[in-house]
Amino acid sequence: MTRAAQLHAQAQAGPFVIAGPCALESRDVALAVGRRLAEVSRALGLPAIFKSSFDKANRTSVESFRGPGLERGLALLAEIKAETGLPVLTDIHLPEQAAPVAEVADVLQIPAFLCRQTDLLVAAGRTGRVVNVKKGQFVAPWDMANAVGKIRSTGNAMIWLTERGASFGYNNLVVDMRAVPSMQAHGCPVVFDATHSVQLPGGQGASSGGQRQFVPTLARAAVAAGADGVFLETHPDPDRALCDGPNSWPLERLEPLLRDLLDIWEATRGRRVR
Repeated sequence: MTRAAQLHAQAQAGPFVIAGPCALESRDVALAVGRRLAEVSRALGLPAIFKSSFDKANRTSVESFRGPGLERGLALLAEIKAETGLPVLTDIHLPEQAAPVAEVADVLQIPAFLCRQTDLLVAAGRTGRVVNVKKGQFVAPWDMANAVGKIRSTGNAMIWLTERGASFGYNNLVVDMRAVPSMQAHGCPVVFDATHSVQLPGGQGASSGGQRQFVPTLARAAVAAGADGVFLETHPDPDRALCDGPNSWPLERLEPLLRDLLDIWEATRGRRVR
């Protein structure tokens, strides 16, 4: 069984967490988060995947921080992977990024705004890596069957779907927990993005706002609704983060939140998961 197949099987068995800083803003921050995530994963017996982006191509303003770029970003992700032993996940925005990113990343992520981009989905599928597709804020859960079909057309069935809220008026998102079982019906593990779901898109004019105080509320609800995994952007100092700080969860509070979620996973699944 390939590493990708092992990772996918682990996700199907659940639960698991995907966590890390929004963007690779510095080596120090990325390694600090990676090391701590590995410690928490071992302490809780909870499989974890480190996530961060080498390029945030869909920032609100042209002046917003985007990341170190493909070459430097992949080198840093490889370093984090080697030091922590964690699998890594990162976004791709263009079909031509799929192959080089797959040389390092265990999971290729399709950003929510690009979840209908056929060439991107097919390129990701052809790498043979796990593909995590974020449901667009403008897409119904049942319509994600089309994204799944595009990836499966490559012969790759290692697909995860992530719920991250739906657009609700201006600068606001809401979460319909029916999306969890609806997308599981496509035959894919479903992840709940607890931090982007509290984002206020463009809510600060040239950047997005967020309501991180509601992260635990939504994460608990999603786990109770049956989510297989949880996605959390976390940072040692969210108020100083260069990307998505208002909706990022403080690193020092990561372990208590995950312990809480594990209790709910065990209660709803009727078995110990750690």
